Amino acid sequence: MDKIDENLYRYILDNSPKITENWLALREKQSGSIYSIDSNEEIEKLLREQNTLTIKTVTSALLEDKTAFIETMEEWATLVAKSRVESDTPIYEVLEALNKVRETYWAFITDYMLMDTKITKEIIIRWSRLINHAFDQLNREFTEQYYLLTKQRLSAQQELINELGAPVIPIVDAIAVLPLIGEIDTYRAKEILNGTPSKCISENITHLFIDLSGVSLLDTMVAQQIYQLISTLNLLGIQSTISGIRPEVAQTSIQLGLDFSQVSTHSTLKQALSKQGIKLYEKK
Repeated sequence: MDKIDENLYRYILDNSPKITENWLALREKQSGSIYSIDSNEEIEKLLREQNTLTIKTVTSALLEDKTAFIETMEEWATLVAKSRVESDTPIYEVLEALNKVRETYWAFITDYMLMDTKITKEIIIRWSRLINHAFDQLNREFTEQYYLLTKQRLSAQQELINELGAPVIPIVDAIAVLPLIGEIDTYRAKEILNGTPSKCISENITHLFIDLSGVSLLDTMVAQQIYQLISTLNLLGIQSTISGIRPEVAQTSIQLGLDFSQVSTHSTLKQALSKQGIKLYEKK
């Protein structure tokens, strides 16, 4: 490292607490934001620690060993992205905060350059390229990590929604109920078709009661998916019983050529279970 770069490196790190203080002073009141000036002490401590790491990361771009910058940047991006995703901080707020860090950081470099008359225009241009490029890389690495973590979070939430949207509920030995409630669109119908057989196998289910009484709308495409589900279960040796199917759906199924004649159907789940000798005891 050049002596002049080393001097700047030491100057920035020595003044890191002051840079952080100046950055925190730029905050304004933002309702519900981690960057709000009225945040509690715990959040402010977190921001101080993370901003210190931000300064360390950017300043490491002055080192001859560029691997130090890459490694620190990856650590920083993972830490900050995870923190902001967990706090539901919008990405635009983070990028705005990073821009303020850049402004504060450059203010200290400007003061340093005014103190040292030996710093030439060439050195200033080189520093400008190094440091601004470092901030740009931080922005890019953060947005990538933020996107990946958000995608994982949404995927986990979708899996939970899918699980709750088609629950296979065991009631007695080898018998379970699949209560379908609400609107079933094409996507949900496919999830039911793809997930239900494996759930039945894992629970050793031999008889599945599919209750449609809570379904608000069942169009022709969804009816086909239900028919395919029953066919798939049949191939796996799992008997199916349908309850709550509406007359208009039954008529549509016949028009489509979907043969439910081999499937036991009942107007209510209570009737379907009673037919199998399973009694539902209601509170009086």
